[in-house]
Amino acid sequence: MKICIVGCGAIGSLYAAHLARLDDVEVWAYDLNQAHVDAINANGLRLTGLSDFVAPVNARSDVKDIPACEFGIVAAKTLHTRAAIEATAGIFTDAAVCSVQNGVGNEEIIAEFVPRVILGTIFPAGHIVEPGVCNHDAGGKTWIGPFPDKPATMDEVEALADAINRGGMECLAMADARGAQWTKLIFNSASNAMGALTRLPHGVACDQPGVRKVMSDMVREGVAVAEALGITLDSDPDELIDYGREKAYHHPPSMLQDVRAQRLTEVDALNGGIARLGKEHGVPTPLNEAMTAIIKGLEASWSYKKPEEH
Repeated sequence: MKICIVGCGAIGSLYAAHLARLDDVEVWAYDLNQAHVDAINANGLRLTGLSDFVAPVNARSDVKDIPACEFGIVAAKTLHTRAAIEATAGIFTDAAVCSVQNGVGNEEIIAEFVPRVILGTIFPAGHIVEPGVCNHDAGGKTWIGPFPDKPATMDEVEALADAINRGGMECLAMADARGAQWTKLIFNSASNAMGALTRLPHGVACDQPGVRKVMSDMVREGVAVAEALGITLDSDPDELIDYGREKAYHHPPSMLQDVRAQRLTEVDALNGGIARLGKEHGVPTPLNEAMTAIIKGLEASWSYKKPEEH
């Protein structure tokens, strides 16, 4: 089995390294960070933290050097989804491609370019320590299932889940993974936004009573939107926030990592996605709308230059 990881950053590296431990899986990775690619090819892809091993991954920054693959795992940031899948579509002419990205809207974009799509939701987290090295910050399950608009077969979903499980990450193959996706989306939108604005890691942010209340208020908005869409959540997102506090107290949410590095965030696919779908279905989402606007304003501040005084 050949699998290509599209976007071998923190999340992509976790899947690439675990899958590359299998004798019957050949792992390729497409990433534009040349230093990261070169380090992986020279020394293997190293995981630290919860995992501690080195695995052989075929990393490339030129898509022409990657063979056709039966499966793809897209782990690029949501704002790069279209460019990433457009660049790699030729690898997946007869493949099932799974998104393990944050937020909503990624599968719809991927479906424009590939024949079959798998919807994925994940809880594991990590961060790049240096080129070729990723720290495994938090464990957790991966949930995957056919994307309803352009579904992969259940045989394909189960084959990918089996490989992920055998590689050492827990994965559940589901006929309908939307409940898991929305549970994670609602959790992520609350925890990421408040982490980004307070600059606090997840557990520390949760320990601030006012911050924790706002998280719960955002969760309620997301739950209302999910209900309007007819989606049954697989667990309580508010309880998931507390679970995250226990399991990843010092973990900086991905949006906080972006803010620290002054990178564009995934807010449009998280809080913005909930707000957009809420508006379409007549569900008020004032907090998620506000978080989207404030974080977009924060992004604008990085390029703002004060006019010279005369």
